[in-house]
Amino acid sequence: MVAPARRDWPESVPASGWLKPWQEAVIASETSGLRVTDVLVDVGSVVIKGQTLVRLSQDSVLADLRKQAAAVETAKANLAKAKANADRARQLRPSGAISDEKIAERLTDEQMAVASLESQKAALDSQKIKLAQTTVTAVDDGLITSRTADLGAVVSTGTELFRLIRQQRVEWQAEVSARYLARISEGLSVEVNGPDERPIQGKVRLVGPSVSTETGRAMVYVTLPADVHPRVGLYVTGSIELKTTSALTVPETAIVFRDGISYVFTVGADRRVQRVRAETGRRKDGQVEIVSGIDQSSRIVASGGAFLSDNNLVNIAE
Repeated sequence: MVAPARRDWPESVPASGWLKPWQEAVIASETSGLRVTDVLVDVGSVVIKGQTLVRLSQDSVLADLRKQAAAVETAKANLAKAKANADRARQLRPSGAISDEKIAERLTDEQMAVASLESQKAALDSQKIKLAQTTVTAVDDGLITSRTADLGAVVSTGTELFRLIRQQRVEWQAEVSARYLARISEGLSVEVNGPDERPIQGKVRLVGPSVSTETGRAMVYVTLPADVHPRVGLYVTGSIELKTTSALTVPETAIVFRDGISYVFTVGADRRVQRVRAETGRRKDGQVEIVSGIDQSSRIVASGGAFLSDNNLVNIAE
């Protein structure tokens, strides 16, 4: 026989949802018409920011780069010639040995040569950028989850090559009933039932701003520890701890189920038992919360209630 105990228990909200990437990065080609010559990583590879993932053919790009570098040198030579002519025109202007029209023409040629050189330099910079784009690198530390880059394939601008989970961070996107939203806030502790049956401790990162009109549930985003890397795409359950409240509890063994209803047997002063319907609540560490049906002064049969009936006479064991 036991007496119900008053305990301080954290109130929790049941939730369920998918394990998904915290943020997913798409790595795509920034150039077009080039062939994939090397694929250096695969699905499941852990990469660091700036690491080379794919190399594209550089032959045509290098040829265009050399051609453009020659165009810059030609533009420099043209500018030197135009500047020399313009300097002579400026020197001869006071003497009148050269017409004003000729002077204006040479000064204009100089300005056009300056502009041409700047244009050719910009085109050279563009070719250098295109050369750099033949090496596709990781945009952040993370885990490769998808690979569509194939050796020998000719890519187009925007062609997706990889996807990665940024910093390998996985979060739990849990769905909860909308009636709990007002009591859920950032920073609350969360316990997730991990795929390997071991609990994972997390924190509420964000409470979704909307409620589904179909299910009446809202999304709560839970941050998991940085050193925990469960597989994404799994559907798991868990609970969000709201606050600590008082609970009247009895051992689980004191609960008797009959026809789907929970009962406990109370012991009277005459040592006869009475079956009392009890509404249960939270469960923790072998204890069950009794919401209604008994109070703290009741004396409860701790175990063996399944073999009892109303008004049975019992012996009380010490």
